[in-house]
Amino acid sequence: MRQLILVVEGEFDVLHLVRRCLQATGYAVQTFSAGEVMTEAEKIRPALILVSPTRPSVAGLSLCRRIRENTALAGTPLLLLLADATEEHRIQLLESGADDCLVKPFSARELVARVQAVLRRSTPMGTLPRTEAPDLVIDSWAMKLFVRGIEVPTTSLEFRLIDYLARHQGQVFTRDVLLDSVWGDMQFVTPRSVDACVRRIREKIEPDRKRPVYLKTIRGVGYRLDAVAAWQSPTNEGCDCAACTTMISASRATYEGSTRRKRSPA
Repeated sequence: MRQLILVVEGEFDVLHLVRRCLQATGYAVQTFSAGEVMTEAEKIRPALILVSPTRPSVAGLSLCRRIRENTALAGTPLLLLLADATEEHRIQLLESGADDCLVKPFSARELVARVQAVLRRSTPMGTLPRTEAPDLVIDSWAMKLFVRGIEVPTTSLEFRLIDYLARHQGQVFTRDVLLDSVWGDMQFVTPRSVDACVRRIREKIEPDRKRPVYLKTIRGVGYRLDAVAAWQSPTNEGCDCAACTTMISASRATYEGSTRRKRSPA
């Protein structure tokens, strides 16, 4: 079955080029106006939404947010075709949920390559099907995230990031390494893109995003996912200063000691 791409484009010439290129590559294509995209996308559940906003800084941001706030579409990859957006606007679009941006003019080959790259990044990778922790389940094969037993919608990029970190639990990654490993060859991404994605993930998985239990900031280095850290002291969660590290280590020793005592035969 061919993958279906929903295209939103106001310029007829560009629309014709995009549709012809994608169909020639083997994709099914349906086109809609900007006013129809939300309703129609919910009905047909496309593999990817491709949009060319007439005003990138306003219409593009609005559309990104509407799609990402929609439970049915939150995980659908989103590729934007831009004419005159500044670097700041492009970064804002990526931080608002776009998976990639392609600047006009572009060739047919680059368009197809970008579409294929976005779809490839949205496909689960690796062999670990499921990661579980207290209150947190990451199902790689189904690309689903469950927090306290409830499925939480994520963008494909958000899922790829938490899935990547979950496969390397306890390992610290710099922003540059995460950009290379998760964002790949996407254009117009910066370390800020990682920070923005982490912030959105924390809003979805953490009881208190300002005191993260799972997704930790390692000051001066990067980020780490601790899938077994739910028991840590709530007054010191997420803090990596020397004092709090000492307190958490002491708490761990106390916790492990009490666990051993509970398991000892009477």
